[in-house]
Amino acid sequence: MKVSSIMTKNPITVAPDMPIQELAKLFVSKGFSGAPVVDKTGKFAGIVLEEGLIIKDKKIHLPTFFFMLSGFFTFGEKQFETEMKKVAAATVEGIMEDAPHTISPDMDVEEVATLMIEKGIHYFPVLDNGKLAGVVTKKDLVKAIAKGEI
Repeated sequence: MKVSSIMTKNPITVAPDMPIQELAKLFVSKGFSGAPVVDKTGKFAGIVLEEGLIIKDKKIHLPTFFFMLSGFFTFGEKQFETEMKKVAAATVEGIMEDAPHTISPDMDVEEVATLMIEKGIHYFPVLDNGKLAGVVTKKDLVKAIAKGEI
């Protein structure tokens, strides 16, 4: 069975400049766990997930400093910088994943299920020749199983 037969076609998309609070309201009202992000021209730009909203309330891990003979070394500085940007974000652009794992409509559903389990990814944008064709989530797989399609 192919992804095209279970994917959610024409998903609701969000813009990079959408305010975070508006995104949270959309997720709650529609029961979504994520959404594709498209720019003003309709080009796929990434995804935004519930986790991105939650990170705004996350405790930030400070970089670790080590003193060694000739100076200081820092570890975790890049992670700290990334987390700070997300905590300070006011729009979708600040919390979105701009290079998510994508799949194609002709991919086997079994491959997607394997990726979900092995990589811990539960939201996949489906791109067809670089254009957003749909999304596949855990719910889509469970629906297909419930219908006896898988």
